[in-house]
Amino acid sequence: MRLDADGKEAVIREMAGLLARTGKVVDVEELVATALRREARGTTGLGEEIAIPHAKTDAVSAPVVGFARSVEGVEWGSLDGTKARLVFMIAVPEAAAGDEHLRILALLSRKLMDAGFRERLSAAEDVSAVLGVLSEVG
Repeated sequence: MRLDADGKEAVIREMAGLLARTGKVVDVEELVATALRREARGTTGLGEEIAIPHAKTDAVSAPVVGFARSVEGVEWGSLDGTKARLVFMIAVPEAAAGDEHLRILALLSRKLMDAGFRERLSAAEDVSAVLGVLSEVG
């Protein structure tokens, strides 16, 4: 998906709406609020044009991950000063938060440090191509 939003909060709202399409989000507003509270504790902008906002909340009924790209990039407060162009949002229920949340975050983070993977993800022209690249995670 291509992001239309241009600020961090707007992107988190848009991503929460994307996740809601899975049927696993029971309260979109609570998901947004939880993700924003997490951002307030410290940026989830990893650098290298990547952001991974995340939330541990019962606003979701099962773990869910969404991905979107921003052509212009979104200011995310990354330590390296890059704007986020690749944005993943992870949401897990409180009960599953410990292991599942960290496992997903670790798998994604490790793969996203590979410049070739990021380039393939940025260049993927449609949903099918994006899913093909993402199948490398894991």
